[in-house]
Amino acid sequence: QVQLVESGGGPVQPGGSLRLSCAVSGYTTGMWCMAWFRQNATKEREGVAAIRTGRVEASGDVTYYASAVEGRFAISKDSAKNTLYLQMDSLKPEDTAMYYCAASFSIPCTMVARQFDYWGQGIQVTVSS
Repeated sequence: QVQLVESGGGPVQPGGSLRLSCAVSGYTTGMWCMAWFRQNATKEREGVAAIRTGRVEASGDVTYYASAVEGRFAISKDSAKNTLYLQMDSLKPEDTAMYYCAASFSIPCTMVARQFDYWGQGIQVTVSS
């Protein structure tokens, strides 16, 4: 079992920044991928960013981004702290959603929701003036 707990959400003005954190606990051996998803009232759950976690990458972390957030969001992990992060800059009203942290033991690392085995409870991000 893997437990995921998100924090760091809240209200922010357009153009502002937030950093989401996801504390990871439990049995994580073999976990290959972690990701952030989001969902609002008008859209299905969508992948925002993913990072490969299954091995130490010689050339740095392998990451993936949705086109809507590329260049504005950055996913990272701190293995020593067992924490996943999502740095969100230049936030727009359309980024308003519930954000979820997710973990997968499947290969390859993608942003397909059905691939993920464990989910956090979600945290609200509201971008509004």
